[in-house]
Amino acid sequence: MTRLLLRTFTTTLALLILSVANTQAAPQTYAARGLILKIDKPHQTLLISCERIPDYMDAMVMPFPVHNAAELDGLASGSMIDFNLVVDNQDSYIDHLRIHHYEGLEADPAAARRLKLLAAISDPENDIPEIQVGAKVPDFSLIDQNHQPVELSQFRGKTVALTFTYTHCVLPNFCFRIANNFRQLQSRFADQLGSKLVFITITFDPAHDTPEMMAKYGKTWSANPANWKLLTGDQAEIDRVARSFGVSAWRDEGVMIHSLHTILINKDGILVANLEGNEFTAAELGDLIQTTLNPSATPLHAFNGR
Repeated sequence: MTRLLLRTFTTTLALLILSVANTQAAPQTYAARGLILKIDKPHQTLLISCERIPDYMDAMVMPFPVHNAAELDGLASGSMIDFNLVVDNQDSYIDHLRIHHYEGLEADPAAARRLKLLAAISDPENDIPEIQVGAKVPDFSLIDQNHQPVELSQFRGKTVALTFTYTHCVLPNFCFRIANNFRQLQSRFADQLGSKLVFITITFDPAHDTPEMMAKYGKTWSANPANWKLLTGDQAEIDRVARSFGVSAWRDEGVMIHSLHTILINKDGILVANLEGNEFTAAELGDLIQTTLNPSATPLHAFNGR
């Protein structure tokens, strides 16, 4: 009887240990989303500003291994991606990478894309080629909120973050959100703004958005004119610049229909990223800016509750 109990206990213990081992060995998979900051193809690694994964980890910047090198094809810095994070006792990696294309349900960006296609079909000779990531950004000349001429080339040696707006946009998820990103990042990059980093916002609507109006708009966002240039100027020049970045804007019954783009240019004047839409956070944009400012370093922070 004693031997039977001992054998039963031993068998039960072995099964329990095996069950625990199997449980520990079973990989866990988490759905995740983030903004690509850097791609290291030789080491098959992505540096990602990852959004919070509920019940697992806070939002943070991390390098993620990618086992399948083919999944890196077609990706670029500034791409928003959905992916699976796979974690077990010995390893962690990401797979099933999918570019998260901006598909806003709002009327403005959707209408702007349709009008852009129609314009290209109806007037192909005036269709300006879009600047590709890795290419040098051509110079342009506009006027800032202090009536001073501003050329992109004067910021050579500095990283430039650039957006487009019009000051009487009332939709909180369009121009408001994009401007608020810069407002938040003024604090994060307070020590680098002006010396290493410049913000630029260009109006779609120079007829309404005079330098005085842009200055008033800047006060709304606590924009320092020395570091955050709010530009207006010749409509044809603004249209050329906007279209060169793939930005579309049309006036329709007094309302501007436009797409949403945030542009990042490095200190050598090279286009680093062209982020379409408004689905990235200010923190993710900040991580991308920080990586551009210092390509050899990983952003040393983990923002909670983005």
